[in-house]
Amino acid sequence: MPANNQDSELPTEQRQASRTPTVSSDTHVSAQVTAGPDVDPVDVEKAKDASNLRGGEGLSAFPEDKKEEALENAEDDWAHDPINPRNWSTRKKWTMACIVSLYTFVTPLGSSMMAPALPDIAEHYHITSKTEVAATLSVFLATFAIGPLFLAPISEIYGRTWVLHINNLLFLAFMFGCAYAPTAADLIGFRILAGFAGSAPIACGGGSISDLFSEKERASAMAIYTLGPLLGPVIGPVAGGFIAQTIGFKYIFIVVAGLCAVAAVVGIPFLRETYHPVIRLRRAKKSGDPEALARLHPHLVQEHGNRMHRLWIDLTRPFILLTRSIICFLLSAYMALMYGIYYLMFAIFPDVFTGIYGFSVGVGGLAYIGLGVGFFLATLFGAWVSDGIYARLARKHGKGKPEFRIPSLIFGSFFVPIGVFWYGWSVQARIHWIMPIIGTGIFGFGMMTTFLPIQLYLVDTFTFAASALAAASVFRSMLGFAFPLFGSQMFDALGIGGGNSLLAGLAIALGIPFPVWLWFYGEKMRASSSLAR
Repeated sequence: MPANNQDSELPTEQRQASRTPTVSSDTHVSAQVTAGPDVDPVDVEKAKDASNLRGGEGLSAFPEDKKEEALENAEDDWAHDPINPRNWSTRKKWTMACIVSLYTFVTPLGSSMMAPALPDIAEHYHITSKTEVAATLSVFLATFAIGPLFLAPISEIYGRTWVLHINNLLFLAFMFGCAYAPTAADLIGFRILAGFAGSAPIACGGGSISDLFSEKERASAMAIYTLGPLLGPVIGPVAGGFIAQTIGFKYIFIVVAGLCAVAAVVGIPFLRETYHPVIRLRRAKKSGDPEALARLHPHLVQEHGNRMHRLWIDLTRPFILLTRSIICFLLSAYMALMYGIYYLMFAIFPDVFTGIYGFSVGVGGLAYIGLGVGFFLATLFGAWVSDGIYARLARKHGKGKPEFRIPSLIFGSFFVPIGVFWYGWSVQARIHWIMPIIGTGIFGFGMMTTFLPIQLYLVDTFTFAASALAAASVFRSMLGFAFPLFGSQMFDALGIGGGNSLLAGLAIALGIPFPVWLWFYGEKMRASSSLAR
């Protein structure tokens, strides 16, 4: 394996040390630094720990399996290989990240852009059931939740890039199907198919960012990954309201299809494969020597060579984590509750701002801006504060722990019920329209501020980090699908204020006691779990 040019200019001892594979302490692979006879090995290890990792060193931001990744990285000098995506130039890495972020933005945009037009859709298709009207919006999330369980392992077999490209084109086709659906059943059917194809960026996008950025850049990568799926559904209705009012609701789907076409024009020529095992296996297979491939990359061949093995592991691990880890279950449940409230707001906003406040369909779409502002502020604030708190606590205690993510989570969890109460009772009391929008902004800030530390805690805690994130994603998307289906009945029975008080109470019950308890007892629970590090 060729070395970097910088390595060739170092003295022999330093070059050997710099080329030592980075292996986590919980694996059985030994990684020793070559040191002179007068150098204390303990000092060498301290220097390694204190130094900033560069390039391809360290685990991914979203490691699929921490132990397996360390073993694979130890098979050759992958950490310093120029084809390692984390050793690409900064410009190239951020170009790839922007393209992936565009894909990740477009499909969630399609999930909610039709929300302001729900009354027009109901009138066009002669739908009288509120549940059926809500289903045209939220059914997208049912397959949006299931899709990553299949598309993620497929991307680990064939690479992330073409899974993104192909499903983007399928999503484009299904958006046209939604635009010209002759019946409500056809519309729902195309929404189901669009949800599955549209889940590809969720299945692969975070992994692509992980491939490009190492552990030291984790919080920034997580913020980028989380912002698209949350901000897209907010921007969509703002545009969707005016599109529906001026040229008709079917053009909402045509506009989304057009954005997919733009993403394809940019992505297909310029996006490069980022998934490390696929890149390495492709290069090794070009040699035409299967015995050398098995000898040089035993763990790569074992873990990524058997397609059904990858598919089975990725399908079952998220459910194992949800059912066998109380930490994963409760943190995922809290995320799911917030996501359910989020999509319930989408479904009920037309009734609130068009029906109660008298907004037109176009102006009603602007009501979603409060959520977007909250998300944007939380993204800027959350990554900065989360990193700062974690760094201060790590310095104070001598090392980092997943529990150091909890203070940020506790802080954000107070804003969620405040925002929901504020929004619900502002509408109930018919206060000026800006008040419920401010309430949704407070909720959006709390939601995003809690999403980031929850995902970081899951990544830091579990050996199978990608599966832990998949478990949380499936859980939250299913509640995002379910909540709008019963929301109208709940608000009819309890009122806007009472219904939102119930949701805020659930947010308090799930979001505040458990993180506090996790702060005190999380380390003990992790130590007793076979699924945690």
